[in-house]
Amino acid sequence: MADQHTSHTSPGRERADTAAEPDEALQEAREKVAELEDRWRRSAAELENYRKRTARESGQQRADERARVAARWLPVIDNLELALQHATSAPDPVIDGIRAVREQALAVLAELGYPRQDDQGAVFDPQRHEAVGTVADPVAKPGTVVYVVRPRYGEEPQVLRPAAVVVAAEED
Repeated sequence: MADQHTSHTSPGRERADTAAEPDEALQEAREKVAELEDRWRRSAAELENYRKRTARESGQQRADERARVAARWLPVIDNLELALQHATSAPDPVIDGIRAVREQALAVLAELGYPRQDDQGAVFDPQRHEAVGTVADPVAKPGTVVYVVRPRYGEEPQVLRPAAVVVAAEED
């Protein structure tokens, strides 16, 4: 009888063990799914951050290259303006052509985000101006830009180059 008792309890235990195994397997599967879902969400977030960073860096590289190219054209515009300063006021088709080329170049720079700035009469600002000299001027307030030697192109925060200016000083 002892054998029957042992065999009688044994099948019950097997049923309990068998029932516990699917619950454990189900729990393990749920944990694995949760882990995989977490990894998937992290990967998706990393990919989105990578896309945003790449777009931002690409935009910055384009802006930097645009600034480098535009800056290379500034001496050309400066020389056109110098030629126009030495031109006579008499009508001349060549001078008119130089003026047209200068205006076209200024328009292109403005389209690129670097418009020419007129700083004459402005208060001297070391962030926007480079003082190349001072002059006593009885009319202008001290610290005022009296003459622009080389114009500034662009606006904050995209200044292609500061203006080279002569600043009014106090009279002695």
